[in-house]
Amino acid sequence: MNQPATDTFADHTLPLAERVADLLGRLSTAEKISLLYQHQPAVPRLGLAAFRTGTEALHGLAWLGQATVFPQAVGLASSWDPELVSRVGAAVGTEVRGSHRKDPTGAGLNVWAPVVNPLRDPRWGRNEEGYSEDPYLTGVMGCAYAGGLRGDHPRYLRTAPTLKHFLGYNNETDRDVTSSVLGPRVLHEYELPAFRAPIATGAAVAVMASYNLVNGRPAHVTPLIETQLRRWTDEDVLVVSDAGAPSLLAGRQGYYPDHVAGAAAALRAGLDSFTEIGPDPTETVRRVTEALATGLITEADIDAAVRRILSVRFRLGEFDPDEGNPYAAISAEVVNCPEHQALARQAVAGTVVLLRNTGVLPLAADRLRRIAVI
Repeated sequence: MNQPATDTFADHTLPLAERVADLLGRLSTAEKISLLYQHQPAVPRLGLAAFRTGTEALHGLAWLGQATVFPQAVGLASSWDPELVSRVGAAVGTEVRGSHRKDPTGAGLNVWAPVVNPLRDPRWGRNEEGYSEDPYLTGVMGCAYAGGLRGDHPRYLRTAPTLKHFLGYNNETDRDVTSSVLGPRVLHEYELPAFRAPIATGAAVAVMASYNLVNGRPAHVTPLIETQLRRWTDEDVLVVSDAGAPSLLAGRQGYYPDHVAGAAAALRAGLDSFTEIGPDPTETVRRVTEALATGLITEADIDAAVRRILSVRFRLGEFDPDEGNPYAAISAEVVNCPEHQALARQAVAGTVVLLRNTGVLPLAADRLRRIAVI
């Protein structure tokens, strides 16, 4: 990374908001628009390195190569042990840091985990990614895992956890054109609490919008981002898109007449980071640039999104000396280390649940010898 000049944003003794505002004011409009894409380019003149959102870290990093593999989320929840789940999250976050130290572009520090969608339908093909059908238990486990990923330092983030998928996401078939009908009671008593807990406690600092529609409106432009999600905390909450979802707004969803209008609507609704398929930002940059030129969005809309992006990057310690950041020195030696392997074995043991029938279930012991619980 190029070292930044001794400007206000580089002064780690100043308040975060002041530093972010200073850096934002030094970026050109074109530079700010370029930061709205998942693969953010470097800005050498200001000392900004390239940055990427989206490292999958649901139960380890094995998809990036060698790493400790922990039980799936639904298994971790079966432990009924938030402290154990928090330690698993901390181990995964530490391995993210170690992998990032080895390969900064391959392992980004914005992690896409945990999944806190309540598992409302047993037929969903991704139920192993979530914790429970119960929103309270899901919120508790989501706080535990995200808190481990985040770390407990008052200033710096170990990683930047991103909750998935906001909102009402429990369908894989035609997931981008189906609508989840959420009445007020279902919304406030069932769907929102699992997301609210990790955001309100500061365990998670980001959220991913879901592919589906909510009450007939694409989740990527739902007003709930601003009327609910961002009112749960005084801190900036980064909102990222799911892969390819921004193009669905004027594509399969047909909600807007063209992609420029779709991109503009997403920004106005509170989306900060556009994820498409692949690292090429050309189309996203073109759409946002045209939306600005035609008055569909303002510079203030862009500034709001970039401010939230930069806020997370500052909290990860990107612009500060390494000496004060306890996570900066984590090396690749932690990846799949013996300590984490032992923790994985402990977590596996914790997922085992023994059931005993005391007469509640109508099962005749004299006629049944074995039962499979799926």
